[in-house]
Amino acid sequence: MNRNQARVIGILSIAAFVLAFLLNGRLWFRLDLTRNKTNTISEVSRNLYREIPDRVTITYFVSDRLALANPLPGEIAGLLREYAAYSRGKIRFIQKDPARANLPGKVEELGIAPQQIQVVEKNESTLATVYSGILIEYLDRESVIPVVFSLDTLEYDLSSRIRSLVRNTERELGVIVADSYKQWSTEYALLNRELVLSGFKVRLIQSGDEIPGTLPALFVLGGAEDLDEHTLPLIDRYITGGGKVLFALDGIFVNTQGSLEARAVRDKGLLAMLAHYGVVVRPALVLDKTALTLTFQTRNGNSTVIRSVKYPEWIGIPQGAGNPGQSLAANFGGLDLYWASPLELSPPPGVTAEVLFSSTSGAWLQTENFITDPNMISRFEDEADKTRGTKILGAALSGVFPRAYEDTPKASGGSTGSAGTNAPGESQGLPLQKKASRIIVVGDSDFAGPLMQVSRGEGRNLEFLIRAAEWLSSDDDIIAIRSRGGEGRLDRITDIEKRNRAMAFSRGINTVVVPLGVIIAGLFLVWRRPKGRNKGE
Repeated sequence: MNRNQARVIGILSIAAFVLAFLLNGRLWFRLDLTRNKTNTISEVSRNLYREIPDRVTITYFVSDRLALANPLPGEIAGLLREYAAYSRGKIRFIQKDPARANLPGKVEELGIAPQQIQVVEKNESTLATVYSGILIEYLDRESVIPVVFSLDTLEYDLSSRIRSLVRNTERELGVIVADSYKQWSTEYALLNRELVLSGFKVRLIQSGDEIPGTLPALFVLGGAEDLDEHTLPLIDRYITGGGKVLFALDGIFVNTQGSLEARAVRDKGLLAMLAHYGVVVRPALVLDKTALTLTFQTRNGNSTVIRSVKYPEWIGIPQGAGNPGQSLAANFGGLDLYWASPLELSPPPGVTAEVLFSSTSGAWLQTENFITDPNMISRFEDEADKTRGTKILGAALSGVFPRAYEDTPKASGGSTGSAGTNAPGESQGLPLQKKASRIIVVGDSDFAGPLMQVSRGEGRNLEFLIRAAEWLSSDDDIIAIRSRGGEGRLDRITDIEKRNRAMAFSRGINTVVVPLGVIIAGLFLVWRRPKGRNKGE
């Protein structure tokens, strides 16, 4: 090679390097061999650029100390780069270390929360304050994901927030705390915090208040004994006008403030309204062998005894037990229910009903004597023989719902409901235009409250409630992103014998088959090596 050739090769190498640098982020390739393509963004996310008129900027604020100590920030950055790569210039990705950029104060003002982790450096363990949060900007609007320490729902969070920013729509959720003895700020503080962290603006609606038709979704928590003709027609009008609602309510009232005495709920119309929509909440308690542990105190003479028992009226629905054909219940993470009532589905014409999750086939009911005292567990199975079987515990209904409170003109020009009550909020002389809607019904109001901490089920229950809010208020294509399941893991196999067999098979592959394959390949290469090379030729 002469000098000119070397110079040309050098210039071409530099040009190739510069070209590769310029194309960085424009071209992207990732080989994803997982069954559901969970390591690459979905087609919905890849095509977001078609909805974006101006540029979206995604800034990942991550501490270098965290990135060096854990591989997760690199995976998060990889997913964000993939958004930019598929966006045809409509999405820009930036990564910053707040400490190095001297931005910790500003980052926290944005809403990105500092976290403390344990870092081991030079055999010394110290606590480090780190950041891992995302800021999404579009024009003069922005959305923040305060903490990102998982890839599980990150694509959904990104795509849904980008679409909301571009469309200039709020992730808003209305809430009616319908039981008069409960408060949103106390009994539902955990749920409120999780909704805010998930980007929802919570709007509390008092009983009897007008429900805006523009409200994307509504949670009605309890209320069968408190909601009456002043509120029910408003909820009915909201639903039949296209509003989407989750109902968490009971068929049996259990006095959690006293000695757990139980009785059938005295319905003021809410249960009857749901039955009109096609779902009946039965006045019964479901008991199941997937019982949660209840710890309680008893008196034994002058001493106090703490006992822990399996309490069949607290049901732990296992992971994966949801309806795999329903987008909300697909990849179901499990749920803890407390004194749940069974549901029966009988949808009217134009309405489709789907089971979200059920009990096991070994579940049974209490329909007559509601015994809830954990000291009387021996009486819990009094009706087991005649009521055993699978019970529906959660359902979703979609379609155009029939009105439970029909408008009928009054002589004075007003309107009345079907029960002869005024339907507040009706427009004078303007009939309601019915629209397709969807509702979720869970036969338990306590699963959204503080009992989830007692059973340590807050992660499962809050995840379901957030998914429910998103399923009610989001577009179907965005919802489908959350239904993409990860690859199977050994800890998802609950049967001990099957798990042991799977682990033994995995150990055999890694400790025998793979090393043996390497040895055989090496011997084959040595055998194929020309003899002359062994003599130094």
